[in-house]
Amino acid sequence: MATGPKHRIAVVDDETDLRTSVAEYLQLQGFAVSQAADGPGLRALLGREPVDLVLLDLRMPGEDGIAVLRGVRERFGVPVIMVTAMGDPVDRIVGLEVGADDYVVKPFELRELLARIRTVLRRAATSAAVGARTRPAAASSPGRVRVGRFELDPPARRLVDASGTEVPLTRTELDLLEVFVRNPNRVLTRDELLEQACNESWEPLDRGIDIRVSRLRRKLERDPASPEVIRTVRGAGYMFVPEPDG
Repeated sequence: MATGPKHRIAVVDDETDLRTSVAEYLQLQGFAVSQAADGPGLRALLGREPVDLVLLDLRMPGEDGIAVLRGVRERFGVPVIMVTAMGDPVDRIVGLEVGADDYVVKPFELRELLARIRTVLRRAATSAAVGARTRPAAASSPGRVRVGRFELDPPARRLVDASGTEVPLTRTELDLLEVFVRNPNRVLTRDELLEQACNESWEPLDRGIDIRVSRLRRKLERDPASPEVIRTVRGAGYMFVPEPDG
């Protein structure tokens, strides 16, 4: 996160008029704003100045928006709100799987956009504190929490395997995992997970939680099709089992 008095938002869209109007609105709301017209422009921007959040249009000419999103999350780790086209749920689902923090659909209300930006920034700012408060379910090393075959280091927000190699997780995956390890062997409903780990402005029936759990399982489970660490409790929600049998 930037250390200056204002959060800096990067607005990335090939539509100049829309990009400019969004930037002007956010500046009026007290944000510092940088602009880019495409993926290469965004990467250059991120390479020269600190950015707290990226607002990324996925439907730009040239480089695929999902590829841009993936690269931003993996290389820079900055929160991303993706902008998708109305009636195109595929972008939203794939974007969430890649690691977007939230999404807005064109055409969007500027006030809705502002609310989502503030929520994502608030969650990013508090995630380290949440990690520090994590209560170990079963620690095999001081300060670490057993997560199946892996260990989570809450203060450092790192998941490592038995050899000490870090398992790459997005910010939202870490947020969700930290909620699970604070509640071992307890059924958590989707509403509880939405409230504690995700953007509370999402609709209760949104598939975001299921997508994120599925994404997390692919990294944690020996067999994601038969999960043992994060189990589905039919009709209720999900349950984290720190040390599954076997």
